[in-house]
Amino acid sequence: MRLTIAAIGRLKDGAERILVDRYVDRMKSGKSIGLGPVREIELAESRQAGAAERKCDEAERLLRGVSAADVRVALDEGGRSMSSEAFARWIGARRDAGGREAAFILGGPDGQGSAVLSGAHLVLSLGAMTLPHGLARAVLAEQLYRAVTILTGHPYHRA
Repeated sequence: MRLTIAAIGRLKDGAERILVDRYVDRMKSGKSIGLGPVREIELAESRQAGAAERKCDEAERLLRGVSAADVRVALDEGGRSMSSEAFARWIGARRDAGGREAAFILGGPDGQGSAVLSGAHLVLSLGAMTLPHGLARAVLAEQLYRAVTILTGHPYHRA
């Protein structure tokens, strides 16, 4: 199952970009268990005047970018919290059910548009604290890599 990280905003060179690239590169090890490669889609923030319009515009563009994905995960602060093990099991179950592509969708600074949230198979929270978008992407990339290591029995995850 291919994995896509679709996000509003572009990561600049720096620590967050280095972290995301590191974990995306490590995800190549997921090929042996049918996970990967990882594709990244970065879209510019909307220029609409109001927050509701921006969220709607961004949601529309994100969904166009991941239209081939048959599994969609919306990252949202109001979403479901999961342990790393539960997240790995969830991804493994989607893969085992024949999922071809899983898209992990990160909205803009105003949050997710309703179209993304209503069409998601899972609305996922990375935690109760608000994270900058670049850091949220780095955490997501690490958790995807961790899921691969859990599913392969690699000692990276030592819980």
